[in-house]
Amino acid sequence: MAIPTLGLEGRGGVGRLVGIGRVVARWIRAGRILRSVTKEHDVVVVNSLFALPALPAAFPRPRRTGVTTWLVHDTVVSRKQQVAVAVGAARLRRAVAVSEATAASIRPQIPDVVVRPNGVRIPRDIVATTDRAPVVGILAALTPWKGQDMLLEAIALCPGVTVEIAGGALPGEEEYAQALRERAERADLRGRVTFLGYVDRAEVLGRWAIAVSASVLPEAGPLGVLECMAAGLPVIATDHGGAAEYLADGAGVLVPPGDPLALARTVSDLLVDTQRRKEIAETARKRVARQYDLERTLPAMVAALTAG
Repeated sequence: MAIPTLGLEGRGGVGRLVGIGRVVARWIRAGRILRSVTKEHDVVVVNSLFALPALPAAFPRPRRTGVTTWLVHDTVVSRKQQVAVAVGAARLRRAVAVSEATAASIRPQIPDVVVRPNGVRIPRDIVATTDRAPVVGILAALTPWKGQDMLLEAIALCPGVTVEIAGGALPGEEEYAQALRERAERADLRGRVTFLGYVDRAEVLGRWAIAVSASVLPEAGPLGVLECMAAGLPVIATDHGGAAEYLADGAGVLVPPGDPLALARTVSDLLVDTQRRKEIAETARKRVARQYDLERTLPAMVAALTAG
């Protein structure tokens, strides 16, 4: 049985208040639906931060039997996120976070938190990136916190470098996507930016020289970063969240979030240093094989989510 959309609506003012009213009604409705369908199930897994406030309606009293766990793939940084966690925390048995950064953000509200990282499939064969054209890629949905605008400003400072933006606009972010396209048409970027939309990841990872994760807010466990690492592609990412854990100790390069100048310098330096790119790619691929192989991470995550 489907539950209603539970994200907040409206960006401010009256629209925001109306949106809050609507989502509270949806939380209650979703909770009642959950109550009716979970009677026959011992394990309930919550897969969205903004589904947590539905739990009090689903379970008016804490469950005496069964397990209710939250798979945490959001790093809780905003006030609205903290409120959502606080409303539903008492109904959880535990939380399973995909990175240490994410776990740390919720431990003040949820005592039982374990870390089970995301994983990816590791390609058997990779092609060296050292002789590729100076193409920088970003693999992320088009939404402001992913930082595509920061990447465009950085590439504008890197003559001769092109950028490919893979991913589509999230619902409600069409204006942001249009603003990116308009920025790409200005003189300092014209002809150097390609918007790919949704693509075959294997195809783009096979032609980029560098991948960038430019998120201005910390991501929990960005799969795109792991996929690039597994493919032997050197990654530059902003220094927070799960990406900072993935790329530590030589497995990538970290830059301050929201700093196009630092990103531009790092892109330029890495493109001309083929030996460093090779070393980063090798270190990253070994790390993914050791810590983030889906064959091991998925069973471990399922076990943590379902344990009594």
